[in-house]
Amino acid sequence: MDFKTTNEQDLLANNIIKFARNELNEGIEQRDANSEFNRREWHKCAEIGICGLTFPEEYGGGNADLSTTVNCIRALSYGCQDTGLVLALITQICCGLQLHLFGKDNQKEKYLPPIISGEKIAAQAISESDAGSDVGSMRTTAIPHPNGYRLNGTKMYITNGPIADIVLVIAKTGQSQMAFRNLSCFIVTKETSGFSSETNLEKMGLRTMQNSGLIFENCDIPAEQIVGNEGQGMFIFNEMIEWERILMAACYLGVMQRIYETTVNYAKTRNQFGKPIGQFQAVSSKIADMRIKIELGKLIIDKAAWQKDQKIRSTVESSIAKVFLSESLKKICADALQIHGAYGYMKEAGIERDVRNSFAATISSGASEIQRNIIAKLSNL
Repeated sequence: MDFKTTNEQDLLANNIIKFARNELNEGIEQRDANSEFNRREWHKCAEIGICGLTFPEEYGGGNADLSTTVNCIRALSYGCQDTGLVLALITQICCGLQLHLFGKDNQKEKYLPPIISGEKIAAQAISESDAGSDVGSMRTTAIPHPNGYRLNGTKMYITNGPIADIVLVIAKTGQSQMAFRNLSCFIVTKETSGFSSETNLEKMGLRTMQNSGLIFENCDIPAEQIVGNEGQGMFIFNEMIEWERILMAACYLGVMQRIYETTVNYAKTRNQFGKPIGQFQAVSSKIADMRIKIELGKLIIDKAAWQKDQKIRSTVESSIAKVFLSESLKKICADALQIHGAYGYMKEAGIERDVRNSFAATISSGASEIQRNIIAKLSNL
């Protein structure tokens, strides 16, 4: 395994960093305060190819492998201070990947181009109020009906929910003793009768990312809108969650790198007791720990992405990446605020926003406790 990036990958990443710094950061404080999603910035990201990185050129994609995509997401989150926007884009990519990997040809032809171009916003509807980590306990059902299925249920905390044009919904289609056979995946568009979105949820952090409940009341879904085959929903979920965790970990790594560099610069220029505070071991040790987490995090993300590119399952590695990077992000944000002192506690510094955002990292896409359960289960205990 050679994780050295190519000159082309480095050039692409550097261009994304410049783009993000120049185009995506203006007004972030106000958008965060107002829980505002900025469609103009969304479309700017789509125009430079972020939404289509991993997809074939025939659909308008960039034909990049996951390793390249990870490098790009890391660069985007490093340059862009709007982490909510980056995570919304990751959801868009994952929805497109789900259709690319499991969809029928006509579904790809219809839905991939507008997802890749950013014209249509996509969401994944899996979580429910009583079914988060325990996906199998969901109550949303899709009952066979003339010409298709009748979908009923409510999803909760759905990223891109209030603004989604296309929703990939996981619902129960069976009552088998083998739980993994009971779920199926469906494409639902916002025009579907009986489908509605609740208002955007007010959150502690990631306030520019839009989350809401989604309601399905007697939604008649044509049979041709099922993704894959009936009963394949859990298989699709287990595959896609690996991609999602790797991409989210890449986002966390970019944020960590940005905060680390900001903190190093502050520690070199902030003087107390006649010298820069970075020369005090209490401060330098915290910064050293940041560097350790960044370097180790990069290695596990690169390995997990390489595995997916080689068509190797990455269940353990993607879980390790998710738990390590999410917990490292929270620690780095907290230490950065501590090193910046009173200034770091002020909104002006921007660090408090990263601290608030970081708390979602250990919860979304499988809480840290669930990641440890997965790792333990696959460690032959």
